[in-house]
Amino acid sequence: MAEGMHRVRAVVRRGEFRWLAVLAGAFVLLLMGLLTRTGDSGDPVPATTPLAEEGAESAPEPEITGPSPEPVAAELSLGSADASVTMVVFSDYQCSYCAEFATERLPELVGTYVEPGTLRVQWRDYPYKGQASTDAAVAARAAGEQGAYWEYHDALFEQAPDADLSRAALVATAGDIGLDTAEFEAALDDPRIADRVEADLEFGIGLGIPGTPAFLIDGEAFFGAQPLAEFEKAIEAAARS
Repeated sequence: MAEGMHRVRAVVRRGEFRWLAVLAGAFVLLLMGLLTRTGDSGDPVPATTPLAEEGAESAPEPEITGPSPEPVAAELSLGSADASVTMVVFSDYQCSYCAEFATERLPELVGTYVEPGTLRVQWRDYPYKGQASTDAAVAARAAGEQGAYWEYHDALFEQAPDADLSRAALVATAGDIGLDTAEFEAALDDPRIADRVEADLEFGIGLGIPGTPAFLIDGEAFFGAQPLAEFEKAIEAAARS
């Protein structure tokens, strides 16, 4: 279990009113103007939220609180378990800013911090944008059954946010990266994999995650596909502490 996640306080329970909880949390955060980042042009670029696609003025990040997490599957982690900093990523395959992070920021962070042993990245599915997002998350984990989680993950994000996430397209993507498609389809229908995706979603809702991408860097909330320098600043501060 990620060291950083131990710092998250367990004050919100998962339950039957989970969507009410996340919508209420997002509404409060939007009122407070807490979900924007500044892009290279200096214009505000919002994290995707369940309530709106528009951001608000910059303000201090909120504290995320919630229940203790389920363990992250080994194939959804990058880096050494002994890394001094853990970054938990909450993501949706239909989120354009998640795709930006996955294809542009993450490779840089892997080279600078993961490979030298400073950072461990743990990916959690937060498919709040609908059934297609859930199907994509299940498909990536199904690819993980053949040792190809990250390869499939990257293939989906390279197509985002307008990727065809139909079953036929998901199977075709598996074939494109050389997987056994019959084995892949069997995994797609495995309820245990779907349950793992659902557990991640419920965990994120319980934390009050209002949208994607969202991060916990050693337990500290960090929102949006922010410039690389902002990730570096947060990671290095966590490493020093």
